[in-house]
Amino acid sequence: MFSTRFLVVPLILFAIVPTVLSALTFGFPYGSTKVRGVNLGGWLVLESWITPSLFDATNDWRIVDEWTFCQYQSKSVATQALRNHWGSWITEKDFVAIKQAGLNHIRIPIGYWAFEVGPGEPYIQGQLPWLHAAVDWARVHGLKIIVDLHGLPGSQNGFDNSGQAMSYPRWHTNSTNIQRSNAIVKRIASLFKDKSDVVTAVTPANEPAGFHGDDVLRVARQFYYDSYGNVRYPYGSSKQSQTVLLLSDAFQGSSYWRNFMPYPQWEGVIMDLHHYQVFSDWEQKLTQQQHIQRACSKAADMAAGTLWQIVGEWAPAWTDCTNHKMYSKRGWGSRFDGTYPGSSGTGNCTGMSGKASGFSAEYKVFLRQFWEAQAMTFEKAQGWIQWTWKAENSDEWSYQAGLANGWIPKNPTNYKYPRICG
Repeated sequence: MFSTRFLVVPLILFAIVPTVLSALTFGFPYGSTKVRGVNLGGWLVLESWITPSLFDATNDWRIVDEWTFCQYQSKSVATQALRNHWGSWITEKDFVAIKQAGLNHIRIPIGYWAFEVGPGEPYIQGQLPWLHAAVDWARVHGLKIIVDLHGLPGSQNGFDNSGQAMSYPRWHTNSTNIQRSNAIVKRIASLFKDKSDVVTAVTPANEPAGFHGDDVLRVARQFYYDSYGNVRYPYGSSKQSQTVLLLSDAFQGSSYWRNFMPYPQWEGVIMDLHHYQVFSDWEQKLTQQQHIQRACSKAADMAAGTLWQIVGEWAPAWTDCTNHKMYSKRGWGSRFDGTYPGSSGTGNCTGMSGKASGFSAEYKVFLRQFWEAQAMTFEKAQGWIQWTWKAENSDEWSYQAGLANGWIPKNPTNYKYPRICG
């Protein structure tokens, strides 16, 4: 396990942190203007349910994540597929459309392997030019970027979206993983330290698996302290950057992090909450109205926080039926229809996922109501960033599809159901 001898809070920071928050200038007026944004999921970190065609083309069911995508096919084939994907899945036209949709932020997931590939790791590089292109496009079109380190060495959560799916994450168990992670966060901060007018925030770790208990949380807390120094002080001196540190709540909610990195010792820190209602059997058994009520109830949890808070991932999807359609053969399946191992099932996935042309008018009304309930609730904090901008065949998750089919308004504050939460 990761040795506790590494768990030392860098107290030297207290001596150089300014004590007046109002003296700081960020690239976005956090605290006074609401964050409204979207994630670019499935672009620089692969996810099989977002782009199933990329995985289906391999004809190899062992390929379930980016690690195995690079491991189980020739490097030349995988490299060409990735280059084609990076150059086509997201383009500048998407940034134009995102701006026209009234959004102000884009969160870009990227894996550690874009910056460093270690011995024995099959990952293929080439993502960084596209990250820099995205920053340039954002500058041209007046958007803000959050660089989100979505996958860490050893996997911080065991999910496929960390780059490597596994039964138990190993990131926190090895000091070398932590050292590599710190070096990569430092590099990201250095790359963008003078571009904080566009790259306004950095997330050092997406979704550490806090549900595994204090073995993970203890390491994550120390990593956050280290990341504060790396992101907020990237100049090698007492000079402070204008880049915000955006921290994942590690599935713990606002109350767990109460008084973590308190003001005025720590400044420029925001907590990133992820609110989904699809990843447990009991949530899959909620009625549509209960899902809406649960979304509205999140205001109480957010009120318990002492840091500014953004809901950095959420969606109007109310089932996990995309798993039924996308990767039941890749070892997953849906809790909603009972194809996920150990689940009892609730209903039929027909008409719940896929293309919007297969959605009923009533279902689209619900998606609009559920979207509005969440957006309004999350704006009681600092705002929201929906997952995700686009998906090949899961329109209930797609902001782009929601705009085209009416369950997401062209202006994100144009509510049809302004009293949905009472």
